[in-house]
Amino acid sequence: MSSIRERNKDLILRAASEEFAEKGFAATKTSDIAVRAGLPKPNVYYYFKSKENLYREVLESIVEPLLEASAPFNQPGHPADVLRAYIRTKIRISRDHANASKVFASEIMHGAPHLSCERTAQLNAQAAHNIACIQRWVDQGLIADIDPSHLMFSIWAATQTYADFDWQISTVTGKASLSDDDYEAAAETIIRLVLKGCEIDEPAAAD
Repeated sequence: MSSIRERNKDLILRAASEEFAEKGFAATKTSDIAVRAGLPKPNVYYYFKSKENLYREVLESIVEPLLEASAPFNQPGHPADVLRAYIRTKIRISRDHANASKVFASEIMHGAPHLSCERTAQLNAQAAHNIACIQRWVDQGLIADIDPSHLMFSIWAATQTYADFDWQISTVTGKASLSDDDYEAAAETIIRLVLKGCEIDEPAAAD
């Protein structure tokens, strides 16, 4: 029974992510989520009680990966290694959680009315921590004298675009969808731009 419950919840969450990403919160109907999930409409209410709760669950599904993406900043490391790992993780989130990423971006653009105060505080605190880490690198002369906040915003924009504007990217590249090689190329391009732009030397290889 537990496996059936988890399967149904996963189907509903996936369908909800797609519906909310395509139509936004207000225009999405619970009945459309049920149809996309291939389940009766009462199942949606049975598992999630309301459309609002389901929307918050979609947001929760992306907040945790976003917080975990900052793990490289939470321990000592060379700026090149930290930024490389962070950018790769952010690209991976845009690839693996594209619809939830779109929902999150839309939520933020509308002032985060459904994001809990606790989650907002966690995200803001993590961003402040990352920015402070970059500022220490600047102060120590490890990277160029750049504005750490705007560096972080630029990384967010560059990586998030592969979720928010996947249709446009596919149209320009002439591909129905991007491959793993495309995402790898995206990560490498952004990493190169950031490391070169910040004038970061690669760490010396271990003997």
